[in-house]
Amino acid sequence: MKDGKVLRIGGFISGAVLIVFGIIVIALGIYGIHFTRDSIKQEGIVFGPATDPAVAEHAEKWAGEPVETGSQALAFAEIMREHTLASTGGLTYAEMGRYQSAENPEDAAGTNDEAAAAKDENGNPISNGARDIWVTETALTTALNMGYMAEMLSIFSIVVGIALLLAGIGFVILAYAVFGRRKESAEAVSPAPAAGAAPG
Repeated sequence: MKDGKVLRIGGFISGAVLIVFGIIVIALGIYGIHFTRDSIKQEGIVFGPATDPAVAEHAEKWAGEPVETGSQALAFAEIMREHTLASTGGLTYAEMGRYQSAENPEDAAGTNDEAAAAKDENGNPISNGARDIWVTETALTTALNMGYMAEMLSIFSIVVGIALLLAGIGFVILAYAVFGRRKESAEAVSPAPAAGAAPG
């Protein structure tokens, strides 16, 4: 009987701890979503018109609207990549040379050969401006992608919190249903006084 009581109390405590943890994790997830979206909103990013091919491909339903959610931030990052590729002739950062080509300054591919690079008035190689665009693009799209990841992690946190909450409730119900009923069952099957026994 004593062991059943200990198990019942242990089940109640375990369930209560899981319920508390679940509520905390859900609250943190909700806070994470609001924090992420507020951070995105304050940047004042707005989608371009649907006539922009990149917008039409990645965010047609949000054309002309402000970027406010993680999913929208991810879509805007894709649009930025498309725009950057268009401005560099389809070349990525790793596919372009460090310097502007002296022979063909308009060529985004540039060159890594200092001797073949265009020079400034001091005789120093001129950096490839088209390649520098990727530095800015990478920094901005990484921030946007992080916003998307932060929102997804917050949603995952809420899902985990709900699971913990349900597990805690399950522990409490199980502790009551199994160990709480044992006492009732034991009382129900307790031996009755023998027939004909002299009253005490």
